[in-house]
Amino acid sequence: MNTKIVKVSNADTNDIVNIILPIQTIEFGEEITVDDQPDLKDVQTYYHHTGGGFWAAEINGELVGTIALVKLSRNAGAIKKMFLKKEFRGPEYGIAALLLKTLIDYCIDHGIENLYLGTLDKLKAAIRFYEKNDFIEIEKSSLPGEFPLVKFDNLFYHLKING
Repeated sequence: MNTKIVKVSNADTNDIVNIILPIQTIEFGEEITVDDQPDLKDVQTYYHHTGGGFWAAEINGELVGTIALVKLSRNAGAIKKMFLKKEFRGPEYGIAALLLKTLIDYCIDHGIENLYLGTLDKLKAAIRFYEKNDFIEIEKSSLPGEFPLVKFDNLFYHLKING
């Protein structure tokens, strides 16, 4: 299996939505629509044009996972939209690690030293993944003021990047 990480654009909107929305609604039972997430319809404006980025894992021409970076300030960013289709999860595939490495390499290249994220306490595998990759749990009150809060998130993490 040859996994390629690609930068996505607005042309990839349908593929991105087809990865993210079923995971949010069917798998996690969130009451959320694509209209609740305008960033999914315009990744270039919400991510790329603001100094962040949006990437996807591609296998044989099919997008199977996503990760995005919101630039918060000169040296801080937030991970958003990290989703993998269920059949491509796990360390045997290494896709989550490739996506995260791509985002962290981008942070190093662009002077982002502090990375934050929010997640749900019920996402045990995601929590293990973040903690295995040196993210430290923090209080919500320790997040930067410009951190884009999501109503579902109840755990928050920070990674100090030493590039």
